[in-house]
Amino acid sequence: MPEAAKAPPPPEPPDELAEAFLQFLDGERRSSPRTLILYETALRQFRQWRLPFKGWDKVEADDFRAFLFDLMKQERARSSIRLQFAALRSFFKWLTRRRGWKHNPLMDVQLPKLEKKLPVVFTVDQIDHLLSLPMTTPKTPQALAWAAERDAAILELFYSTGMRLSELASLNVEDIDAISEVVRVFGKGRKERLCPLGTPALSAVQRYRQKAGVHHGPLFLSRVRRRMTIDAINDVVQKYWKLSGLAVHLTPHKFRHSFATHLLNNGADLRSVQSLLGHASLSTTQIYTHVSTQRMKEVYESAHPRA
Repeated sequence: MPEAAKAPPPPEPPDELAEAFLQFLDGERRSSPRTLILYETALRQFRQWRLPFKGWDKVEADDFRAFLFDLMKQERARSSIRLQFAALRSFFKWLTRRRGWKHNPLMDVQLPKLEKKLPVVFTVDQIDHLLSLPMTTPKTPQALAWAAERDAAILELFYSTGMRLSELASLNVEDIDAISEVVRVFGKGRKERLCPLGTPALSAVQRYRQKAGVHHGPLFLSRVRRRMTIDAINDVVQKYWKLSGLAVHLTPHKFRHSFATHLLNNGADLRSVQSLLGHASLSTTQIYTHVSTQRMKEVYESAHPRA
């Protein structure tokens, strides 16, 4: 007789505390959809790891240490592990501050330090080559009539402002001030900042808007004239990286790294770069000074007679 099919696992019971926490993040903190997904995933993965899960009030510091050890055995990146625990720590901070819990077991859990990696930065010539590709690459018959102009505006905005992928995806037409040559950007926690727009970027945006007939609402549109998703914009970046022939993988965030480093290399002060990037802490921006110092050493060693 054929073997009986295994019964599917029972559905996970609702986690009312986690749901209330996510509602708090969405309603009061106005966290981005990406943050909400990340936090929900982190809480769910811990519950599934801890099966049978008897409740957050039953979890001890040793449970989190064991979970941490298991993630490290899976050779997960330390940055990914720290991000997952940041979500768990935020949850328990909310439990103590908003729900009156007396004990936070994560206070006794020490996380691994991040690996010290310098950001990957493209040269000015490499960036110029990348930015030229949308308007110089032959169009395919299936391509949108205004796809090249849109793609050029996307790449120009990434490098001109150093904004994050999620920030660029959420831009509306009304956020671009062509007269003042600035763009209004909503960063993490919906914090607003103004970023100057270079002339090439502003011209690229205006050409795209004129050709695509984009006059209000979302700035960057898909084929069906809806707001482009984060994945769709990332696909645009990947398309031109493949066309560029550059060996180093291009991501939207590497435009951000290049933006910050090129500013510092050309004399910008750290506080200004911090403001342009939307960093809450100056220490986050300081990693770019290491890159700039490394470049200066390379120039010194190649140019100084007694280096």
